[in-house]
Formats: sequence, C-alpha cells, structure tokens
Amino acid sequence: MTDSFLTTLRLPVVAAPMFLVSGPELVAAACTAGIVGSFPTQNCRTTTDLDVWMGSITDRLRAAAASGPVAPWAANVITHSSNARLQDDLRLIAEYKPPIVITALGSPRPVMDVVKGYGGTVIADVVDLRLARKAADAGVDGMACVSAGAGGHTGHLSPFAFTAAVREYFDGVVIIGGGISDGHGVAGAVTAGADLVYMGTRFLAAEESMAVDEYKTMVVDSCADDLVISSAITGTPASWLKPSLLACGLDPDNLAPPTGEKNYTAGTASMKRWKDVWAAGQGLAPIRAIEAVSTIVEAIEEQYIAALRRASRLTASAEF
Repeated sequence: MTDSFLTTLRLPVVAAPMFLVSGPELVAAACTAGIVGSFPTQNCRTTTDLDVWMGSITDRLRAAAASGPVAPWAANVITHSSNARLQDDLRLIAEYKPPIVITALGSPRPVMDVVKGYGGTVIADVVDLRLARKAADAGVDGMACVSAGAGGHTGHLSPFAFTAAVREYFDGVVIIGGGISDGHGVAGAVTAGADLVYMGTRFLAAEESMAVDEYKTMVVDSCADDLVISSAITGTPASWLKPSLLACGLDPDNLAPPTGEKNYTAGTASMKRWKDVWAAGQGLAPIRAIEAVSTIVEAIEEQYIAALRRASRLTASAEF
C-alpha cells in the first residue's frame, strides 16, 4: 500500500490514536469524513474485545463504502516489552488486515513481517531523531514524528525542525504532530515537507470520542497554559491537563520525580493513568464545543483551503 492511500484522502490528516479515547465510532466517523481514523489496540481490555472492535470497524467501513469513498483505518500497536499481548494483537492484525499499522513505544520490527505480508503500510511513531533513524533502518513505510506541543507522550523538537531533519535521509511518508489543530496548521505542515498531520487533541471533544463528558468539557474550557509536561505519571514525558491533576490530588507544580521505570498501563486503584489524569496537546484553542467528527473535518477543510489560497496569492506576487 505504501503511500498510495494519500491520494484517497479528503484532507492530509490522521485522527491520531488516543488511549482510552479512540474507539470504533471515532475511527469510522473519521474514515467516512475522509481522513485516516486510528485507535490503539490497548484500548481493548482483552483480545476478544479487540476482535469485536476490528470486526465492527471493518463492517462499518464496508457498509459506508457502498455509498462513497472512505479513508483507510489504522491500528496502533505498542511494541514495548510491557505489552504482553503483542502476539495476540498481531494475530488479529493478520486476520483483519488494517491498511495502516502504527507502532509506538518500541521498535517497529515485531510487526513488519505480518503487515508487509498482506501489503499493509507500517508507520513508526517516533519522538526524536535517534528513534527516527532506527525506524528508517528497520524499513518502515513512514514515520509519525511526534513533536513539541503534542498531547499524551510528547516530543521536544519543533515540527518544522523534525520534518526537515527526517527529510534529509527519508523519502517515505512523514506524518507530523504537535499542536496542529486547524487547517492553517495542516497547510503549513504540508508546505514544510510533511505528507500528513497527526491530530489527536482536536478530536478529544468529538461526539464520537470515548472520553467522558467531564474530560470533553475540560478540553473545551482549557487553553495551552493549562498544560504541564511531566514524566511523573508514566516515566515518559507527557502533556497533561493541570485541572485533571488537581482533581486527582496532585500538584502540577510539584510532581514527584519519575522512578526510572516506564509504566504504560492504566495505573493503580487510587489513581488511574489516562482514565483519571487526562492528556491534551497545545492545539486546544480551536476547540470551542463538543461537535461531530464530520463538523470538525469540514471546519478544518475550509481553513486548509483558505490557507492554500493565501499561500498561492503570496507566491503569485513574489518575484523569482
């Protein structure tokens, strides 16, 4: 499949996989709206649940395709050693054949044979240039370059700097994410050399999101100043909403230092990571209401077209 799916999209956007937020409804809504929909396999508590989810997504998109084109969907798989269910996940991936598989928090190598075997596209989620080099060496089809401003486990590089550095040696699909949540940002990222934009935060408050209503309301009411980046929760730097930390009895300005042990599980009985402590990225500003995915995509498309027209006018007036 490689990059052939790019020409089938309404917009060069991926509704990024979000832990405990992305589910079959959000994936199907994104794909039918013309952008890539994705979800983490870890959102399913059991292999049986994952089987049901993948079957549901496949059935929904097959039915939608009878009425018009739909964008491809993606499964996001944690390849870190903490994922004891990896082989079961891969068995279902081989069965349902998601067009795109995104690896995270580990090497993409464990999924390569399975996904390439059925002609799928492998995208590696990377947060720095060292990991990007390793992903390129592993032979991935693309990279999701998680940059500064991203929600959840975040990066530290500027999206523009990350794109430029990766393009020096990689000619595959480049997805850039980090604080981009409107069509103007999408146009800027594509102009800078990216093929696609990762958008997670923009879809947190979508009607089809699995986030609880309180989480959605907090996203609508918050801005970038309401975020804190800390590795105290999982052992890896992540971007958290300060009000959710306070609600859990944590002081955003005085979080305990990480223990050195990375833990990407749900958490403890008293405080569950991701379920009670809520993540978001810097792209909070455009989110003013809880809306359907189709409405969000339509707004992004209008902004994207306006941005491209502006760039065209500026280019036309320039002297070369």
